[in-house]
Formats: sequence, structure tokens, C-alpha cells
Amino acid sequence: MEVSVADPAERTLRIPDVVTAGMPLRDTRMRPLRDLRISVTDRCNFRCVYCMPKEVFGRDYAFLPRRELLSFEEIERVARAFVGLGVEKIRLTGGEPLLRKDLEFLVERLAALRTPLGKDVDLTLTTNGSLLSRKAGALRDAGLKRVSVSLDSIDEAVFQRMNGVGFPAALVLEGIEAAQRAGFAPVKVNMVVKRGVNDAQILPMARHFRGTGVEVRYIEFMDVGTSNGWNMESVVPSSAVVRCIDEAYPLVPTGRENPSATSVRYRYADGQGEIGVISSVSQPFCGDCTRLRLSADGRLYTCLFASHGLDIRAPMRNGDSDDALRRRVADLWMRRADRYSEQRGENSAARRLPKVEMSFIGG
Repeated sequence: MEVSVADPAERTLRIPDVVTAGMPLRDTRMRPLRDLRISVTDRCNFRCVYCMPKEVFGRDYAFLPRRELLSFEEIERVARAFVGLGVEKIRLTGGEPLLRKDLEFLVERLAALRTPLGKDVDLTLTTNGSLLSRKAGALRDAGLKRVSVSLDSIDEAVFQRMNGVGFPAALVLEGIEAAQRAGFAPVKVNMVVKRGVNDAQILPMARHFRGTGVEVRYIEFMDVGTSNGWNMESVVPSSAVVRCIDEAYPLVPTGRENPSATSVRYRYADGQGEIGVISSVSQPFCGDCTRLRLSADGRLYTCLFASHGLDIRAPMRNGDSDDALRRRVADLWMRRADRYSEQRGENSAARRLPKVEMSFIGG
């Protein structure tokens, strides 16, 4: 029998027993806790228009001071608590995670974690690729399993305009190649598609990466945070993306990798690889979301579009035991009822609620 908020009288006694038996905690909508996304920094060296526009995140923007960031030891402790509660996959994010000094040491710590049933944790990382050519080998050696790279255009002018700092796409491509040489397979490339900005790059991106072993995932432009100027007219539905590529290179749908995966996948009919689409706006997948997010300053967010997070840094630094930490996490998850992407379509008022910035908690 699985634990949910519906049976609070038995909650305290049953959490360890259920997790030991390999049965996940469930939230109020019966979604299991499976994935943890960890932001290791709120800083980024890009100023992408859909995430950290330079009009908001300018030279004088106040980023978190180092003392407010979770240390590697604290991150490992939180991750261990999550793995003990059923988390099977951990993704390191930012900001730009490779800006965090000596990140490979944190990777090594997290790669050593095992689930209660003795399985390795699926440890992954999302990066803008700017430092990946230098770091790929060390990250792989430290135990990182997979890597995803953000690249919104193969055209230099479009890409440099989108990243806001004139960073060359060619150097991101070097990072992708370095990741492949280091043994990451498949390397996934994330392209956020914004109408009138880079939607003409849908097919060129597909053409460039076909047959290379790189899987491009096309992501609908989302209203994460409050600073990216999101509006529905800027969204290119995933159905249009698939149609565009299918007309040039016939696609065969293969579905989701697993029920909680964000991406719906398609393979090229001629065997030249796969693409994926992430349709949070046009086809919300809240009902299958198994993800919880940890911000760089130690707050837990139960939704990418959340307004508030639960502070666990202060209790940890004030002496909370590991058991108390696990129970804080378990209680938060069992009270979780988020379904913002569904509500966005049902009620436009939901869109106007304040939301945490994506640079603070990762994608």
C-alpha cells in the first residue's frame, strides 16, 4: 500500500517501511516522488531572452552571496534524504551549473548514492555548453551519466542574439562534440522555440543533428518566472514542430521514455536518430509530474511555476537530524497538489500569479 496524504494517521510509521519496500511516496494526486532537480548556482554567463533577459539581469543584479548557497556537503545530504525516499534520478542545473567551482567533486559524491534497493541513481546535468569542452571528461570520470545542452539555434546570428551576450554557437557545438568523445550517449540538445525569434531554425537544427547520435528536444516557450515577457502568441505548439520536421524527414512516434518523462519522442523513419518535443503549454503533463526542485539557496519547490519554496537550509544549519530532514521532505511531497500548466489553460488569472525565476531553480 502506498503512502499518500489521505492516510495521515499512519504517515509517521509507514514512510520508512514503504520506501524500503521500493514503494514510492505519493502526493495528493497520487504522483510518486521520483526526480530531484538541484540548482547549484543562480548565476549564468548567458542572458537568454526566455530565462534571464539582460534588461532584468543586468550588471547591477544582486546574485546570491556564496554563504547563502548550499555547500556540496549540504547538497549531498539533501540528495541522500531524497534517494532514501524513492528518488531515482537527480539532475544538476542552475543558472549555469558549470560556473560552480569544482562541480565534478559534487558529481562524484552524488554518483556514489544508491537507492534503498541498491540501484545507481541516474545522475544528469543540463548546461548551456559554454564550458563543456573543458569539463566533459572530468564530469564523465566523476560519474555523471548523461548531459543535456541548451542550444536555441544553429545559426550564429540568431543564437548570439538569443543568448544576449554574443556567445558563438560554434563553441557550444565544440562542447557537444567533447561530451560525445567523453562517452556521453546520447547527448540531448534542448531548443526553446519562440515564435518570430528562432522558429525558422526548427528544421535546420533537425538537419544538423540527424545521424550524429544527438537528440534534439524542442521545448515550447513557457511562462516560467515573471521577467521573460511570456505571451501565448509567442508559443509554437509542438504539433507544428513535428509537422515541420515530418514534411522534410518522415517521423515515427515512439511515445515517452517512461510515464513521467517530459519529452514525447519520434524517430526518423530512415533510422537517422530521434527528436523529442516538450509540450508543457499545449499538452500539459502535470498528471505525470514526479519532479521536485531544490534551489541554490536551499528551498524546495514542488512545481517549476511555484511562487514559494520550503526552506530546508535553515533547519539543516540549525541542527536538524537526517530523520527530521526526511520527514520534512516527505510531508511536503504528500501535501503537494500543483497542476499549474493545466490551470494556465483553464483560468487566465493563474498566469498572473508571481512565480520563481527559472534561473533560480533550473528548468
